[in-house]
Amino acid sequence: MKIVLAAVNAKYIHSNLAVYSLKAAAHMYGEQVEIREYTINQHLDDILQDLYRRQPDVVAFSCYIWNRCMTGDLMRELPKILPEVCLWAGGPEVSYDACQFLQEYPEATGVMRGEGERTFSALAAYYIEEKGSLADIQGITYRGCDGNIYETEAAKPMELDQIPFAYQDIEAFRNKIVYYESSRGCPFRCSYCLSSLEKQVRYRSLSLVKQDLAFFLKEKVSQVKFVDRTFNADPRRAAELWQWILDHDNGVTNFHFEIGADLITEKELHIMSCMRPGLIQLEIGVQSVNPDTIKEVNRKMNLERLKEVVERIRGFRNIHQHLDLIAGLPEEDLASCRHSFDEVFAMRPQQLQMGFLKVLKGSGMQQRASLYGLVCHEKPPYEVLRNNWLSYEEILLLKGVEEMVEIYYNSHQFEKTLKKLLKRYQSPFDFFHELAVYYEDRGYDAVSHSRMARYEILREWLREKDWLDASYDRCMVFDLYAREHLKSRPDFASDLHPYRHQLREYEKQYGKQVHIEVFESDEGPFYVLFDYRRRDPLTKAAYAEVLD
Repeated sequence: MKIVLAAVNAKYIHSNLAVYSLKAAAHMYGEQVEIREYTINQHLDDILQDLYRRQPDVVAFSCYIWNRCMTGDLMRELPKILPEVCLWAGGPEVSYDACQFLQEYPEATGVMRGEGERTFSALAAYYIEEKGSLADIQGITYRGCDGNIYETEAAKPMELDQIPFAYQDIEAFRNKIVYYESSRGCPFRCSYCLSSLEKQVRYRSLSLVKQDLAFFLKEKVSQVKFVDRTFNADPRRAAELWQWILDHDNGVTNFHFEIGADLITEKELHIMSCMRPGLIQLEIGVQSVNPDTIKEVNRKMNLERLKEVVERIRGFRNIHQHLDLIAGLPEEDLASCRHSFDEVFAMRPQQLQMGFLKVLKGSGMQQRASLYGLVCHEKPPYEVLRNNWLSYEEILLLKGVEEMVEIYYNSHQFEKTLKKLLKRYQSPFDFFHELAVYYEDRGYDAVSHSRMARYEILREWLREKDWLDASYDRCMVFDLYAREHLKSRPDFASDLHPYRHQLREYEKQYGKQVHIEVFESDEGPFYVLFDYRRRDPLTKAAYAEVLD
């Protein structure tokens, strides 16, 4: 008897914590439970071939919004080549409409609802040891021998200390992000989030968390991403763990946390200020600055405290901050979206993500969809198309802004150029919108562009506005060399021939692992050294210094 836990991840660098946690929970069955991970970019036939060669008796798929469609396709096709296989699904994407899922996929045997470790252990015992019946297993919806669909009572939540550590063999994760969970649930009740449905927050004991983290540090894992919905919901606990991470820093591992910035205490800020640059990074969900929106989605947030904390942390110059907005929330029209964007942009995070509301099954947002006039895609990820406050045309406008922010701001490839450009605009949103319209009008939005092409498009746009001058050229040349030692020199860079003798002298002094650029100005030429061996851990830009 062989059970395969199958996960289709969004990218190769991702790993699926759920299947590893389920295997750890059923460790007593050893190699009879096997994990197979794929990506949504693989051909369906390649995944089918791999599963066929494993010759499983049972395949259990981990389902999320990003893999729901491919998982469904696999479920339809797999029985054609493995007629006797039993197919199960689990995860947030199927937990809230299990009966409907089984009706949609008659090939499936059942669904594991909610938390899976205890349920999967019982299911493995049923198949491998032929223990009991499906009716005895809590937390499943299944198809009986008579073809009818049955549902057992919900499984009781487990204490997190009872869940075995998922990463016994770290070799499979050398080139991947490692996900880790120290708590389940969230104290907040945001209506767009499934974590709000869990009534309480459960924590893994601090002693076990430290033991788990010590394993990652010993193995020099590059990044550990905490999946806790609000890591610092308990500030004392967060402070103790951050202090432990600071005290045991191995100089390599980076830890990622989702936090509520307005909950951060002075003690936590002090600990953060002492950290190695790049030791931790923070993801902060602002979502909106509109008080009516925040109230309507049942969110609690002290915006002024959040701004203060973000500013304080930015001043430490050692922590990457990723701030999130959600477009499509109730009570937020285009003018409000613009205001929220400008307010968050003014906080100057290393990354600003404008996401779009996903109307998740089982969420409070789905229950109020008709009230809000919410229209979303029928298929995952159920992204908003329009609502009572935003038309589809306005959603498209916001998507254009999102794309320009990703290219010209989040990439950190245009920092000096953007800083100069944005001085011309009272609203950063207006700049990104204007540039998005330019891309759309010329069909640039439908084409994949190289990094240099992005500069050329920006120069073309500046030229049309009659803004392009030598100062913009200098900014762009600086930005280009701050990222990499270019093999081919841009046409708008200075002619180095008149300065070749001085450049040779600098090369003798500093070697060839750096680049020295000449910038011409009214006061005469000046030389800037770009050292690619020393990069900013937050932006990855090369160390830059004006030479005497």
